[in-house]
Amino acid sequence: MGWFKRLKEGIQTTTSNKRETPEGIWYNCKNCKETTRVKTVRENFYKCPTCDYHIRIGSDDYFDLIFDNSEYKELFTNLYAKDVLEFTDMKPYAERLEKAQKETGLADAMAVAEGKVNRYPLIVAAMDFSFIGGSMGVVVGEKISLAIDRCLQTRTPLMIISKTGGARMMESAFSLMQMAKTSAKLSLMAKAGIPYFSFLTDPTTGGVTASFAMLGDLNFAEPGALIGFAGPRVIKETIKRDLPEGFQTSEFLLEHGFLDMIVNRASLKETLSNLLYLFDANPLMTKDEELYG
Repeated sequence: MGWFKRLKEGIQTTTSNKRETPEGIWYNCKNCKETTRVKTVRENFYKCPTCDYHIRIGSDDYFDLIFDNSEYKELFTNLYAKDVLEFTDMKPYAERLEKAQKETGLADAMAVAEGKVNRYPLIVAAMDFSFIGGSMGVVVGEKISLAIDRCLQTRTPLMIISKTGGARMMESAFSLMQMAKTSAKLSLMAKAGIPYFSFLTDPTTGGVTASFAMLGDLNFAEPGALIGFAGPRVIKETIKRDLPEGFQTSEFLLEHGFLDMIVNRASLKETLSNLLYLFDANPLMTKDEELYG
């Protein structure tokens, strides 16, 4: 059903800006329904200790987990989206932006930081689902573009952490053009021989999946992540066939060759360190130094 027809008939789709990261004393797992102390969940890399369910976390949480001593420098913090189209659906887009910025404390759905992973330099661009569903607009595309420019200048590898509902349609064609923009910029990384790792988390959908999320030298995902372009209902109506159960999970996609590997969040930093060593033409340490200090 078209957007304006949905609007006319009073059909609404609610996108919550509330973080899933647990707060308070107790956390009730949405997967297994077990109740656990929040302190235990945080110490377990924001995963349920009972079923290993990976809780959605924000960009700053990933930075803390990935970078040595949780030390990093955030880049391009002065970019903010503008309502150039003066778009209005249930409410003006300008109001949505203001509310999302106030509730999340974020400038937009993408944050970029640089730091070191076991002494190897890395630039990480992480999406945040709490900001209008992690939707990709002009600011997201521009931050990725600027991050790539910095990678090219410093010959530093890049990782993008995707967590998104797709393109931000309140910015119309401006948001869709970010697919072409980011894809073109990543081709410069490939030509320069600088590694790009794409890490897909729950959920990764829409125009992000159709662009930079699937263009990594290595594409890997968290366990149980929802990954796809269109939703199951749209696909089923298009191909007129029943769909396999769980066909958009990271496990199904790995089995069918769509991903290179699945990485548990507890192993993320170690995996990145190994990848940076393997992709580095001039390793910081020899194997003997690693083994014997």
